[in-house]
Amino acid sequence: MTLLLFVAGLVLLIAGAEILVRGASRLSLRAGIPPLVVGLTVVAFGTSAPELAVSIKGALTGQTDLAMGNVVGSNIFNILVVLGLPALIAPLVVNRQLVRQEVPILIGLCALTMAFAWDRVIGFGEGLALVACLFGYSGLLYLQGRNATVPPGPETEDVERAKHARPWLDFVLIAAGLGMLVLGSDWLVQSAVIFARHLGVSELVIGLTIVAAGTSLPEVATSTVAVLRGERDIAVGNVLGSCIFNLVAVLGIASLFAPNGIPVATSLLRFDLLVMCAAVLACVPILFTGHTIARWEGGLFFAYYLAYTAYLILSAQHHDALDEYSLVMGTVVIPLTAATLIAIAWREWHAKRRGIAG
Repeated sequence: MTLLLFVAGLVLLIAGAEILVRGASRLSLRAGIPPLVVGLTVVAFGTSAPELAVSIKGALTGQTDLAMGNVVGSNIFNILVVLGLPALIAPLVVNRQLVRQEVPILIGLCALTMAFAWDRVIGFGEGLALVACLFGYSGLLYLQGRNATVPPGPETEDVERAKHARPWLDFVLIAAGLGMLVLGSDWLVQSAVIFARHLGVSELVIGLTIVAAGTSLPEVATSTVAVLRGERDIAVGNVLGSCIFNLVAVLGIASLFAPNGIPVATSLLRFDLLVMCAAVLACVPILFTGHTIARWEGGLFFAYYLAYTAYLILSAQHHDALDEYSLVMGTVVIPLTAATLIAIAWREWHAKRRGIAG
């Protein structure tokens, strides 16, 4: 029954997010908001809606470890899996605007989150600061969208279709999507807590793994479909946009609902938050090398997620192999990967300098 409750909660979350995005997108387009802005805000927020629903539910019911683990785990999953798996299908193209704007913004937000978490709690005031960043980022996208030239094509057809749609139907879709998100998050949180107790692991570990992977399924579906359709630049934008919204919207809004703020576990501060920041920083040399993510780089990302998950499982079970595993990862695998990424970045930088000089 618990497994059925978990699966039903996931289905409601994903379906609710899809319905919510559809209704909100059509209302936004009817209001004259540029399709580009709709994609970067409404759609990105919609794919993060499952994380938001679960985190708010966790904050209201006292499962704050689940709420915090869901945000951090979802960002780790987004970078290492949602980018890694599609790149294995076909090399991903990286839009130059994402490299110049979204990547630095995401790095800055990761640093800000680390600073807020340093005192072991993300309180109401820090949540307000993150929400302020949300409005600032959305405002930046809106101003860029207003100044952008929209070419004729499928996006214009979407606008025309939205203008001729029935407005009341969009409101029904939004209400239905919100209702499904609320119910789905309730079932998912209940089943996740039961799983944690049954397996003898903490709610934090469940949030970092099972719940994070489950609530990130919309991003997985969006990126995979985009790659299969040949729209490989959309996959990267979807991931980076969702990571930004997870920090400023999901974590920010959830901390406003938690009566005593969201406590940050010591293990999260010393390990998982560092993994999240390292995954984001690893994007820098990869995204700058020809503005593509090659198959081997996608495979590297996915392999690191498997290694990260294995560490969480060994740590939760206090397995005897944990010390040896940590030693190999810390002294061989991670330093070797870091050296490879630095060498790639150095080679790319020198190639660009020679190109400018030539």
